[in-house]
Amino acid sequence: MTSTTIAMILPVMAEHRAKKSGLAADIDRKLEQRYDEVESGGTTNSIMVWINAVVGKDHEEIPSHFFKELHRSLRDGIMLCKLINKLLDAQGKPPVKFSKKCASPFVAMGNIEAFCNGCTAYGLKKESQFQSTDLWEGRKGAFLNVVNCIHSLGFLANEKGYAVTYTGKEEKFLDTE
Repeated sequence: MTSTTIAMILPVMAEHRAKKSGLAADIDRKLEQRYDEVESGGTTNSIMVWINAVVGKDHEEIPSHFFKELHRSLRDGIMLCKLINKLLDAQGKPPVKFSKKCASPFVAMGNIEAFCNGCTAYGLKKESQFQSTDLWEGRKGAFLNVVNCIHSLGFLANEKGYAVTYTGKEEKFLDTE
């Protein structure tokens, strides 16, 4: 099977998965609600503004902080790798290697993994990071992990005195259920 064939099959497989039910469906709904709270609280906007400012003209700007555009802009991992490389460079650390052209999901997953490895090298705790599938699959609940990771990375960059200040607010959400 060629990588092109696999690239065509994976999204189709994700669309035709069995719907979750019971506890799994409840958890997914709860995560989606939490994502909506974070988005309406301005976190995704803060992330978009910060990433665009850090990466600058080295990459096409993220056009909107809303889920679909933010996900589309980050999904291949290229912008994330450019972001972490700017932060690593400011600390005098070596950049992560990544592919600037994503011809398949496997390349994108490699880029996402490189970003996460760069986060570790920068000093972000593993608990604050996400798994490649959280970004790749494009489910709102799982994407919350991506948002939380970048949010934490922004605060860490502020602590380290990075030139572009992250302006996100530290918000606590209480689990009321």
